[in-house]
Amino acid sequence: MKLFLKGDRCYTDKCAFERRPYPPGQHGQARLKFSEFALQLREKQKAKRYYGVSEKQFRRYFGVADRLKDMTGAALLKLLETRLDNVVYSLGFANSRREARQLVSHNHIFVNGIRVNVPSFNVKKGDVIEVAQASREMNKVLSSVQAISKRTVPGWLEADYGAFKGTVKDAPNREEVTLPVEENMIVEYYSR
Repeated sequence: MKLFLKGDRCYTDKCAFERRPYPPGQHGQARLKFSEFALQLREKQKAKRYYGVSEKQFRRYFGVADRLKDMTGAALLKLLETRLDNVVYSLGFANSRREARQLVSHNHIFVNGIRVNVPSFNVKKGDVIEVAQASREMNKVLSSVQAISKRTVPGWLEADYGAFKGTVKDAPNREEVTLPVEENMIVEYYSR
């Protein structure tokens, strides 16, 4: 499945998934019937790679989501969606989540006027995310803001590209998360 991990390249003909839509290797084109465990594992791996987190981080997020009052799968996606690197990407200040992670870790992002360099920082309702004044002239940030027409900003975020700012209007609900994953299979995977 195409997860748009490579930024602008995924919108062109150079995308690896468009060139070869089957797994690599000698047996990549063989028809396979996956077991229930394999399907659950694929869903977990898909979500993990989509957000760019390690197995340890993902398991920790699942543990936190499991302790919340909400449904575990929806709470897990909500926690992953409100990571600072994902919010920077969703606001359109970066072309990919990896690029957004680098912007955050290289001190280019402020949250409520305070410099934050932790990509896993969870934003809350009312937080204001902005690009540092000196970083607004960077080619990567400028090209990302100009190319935002390819993506849409989620409804729970509000972007002001003139001031290089974004505001978290509300917490995301499951309908606003565009990740093509079945979160109930992830819950079943960790519940076995």
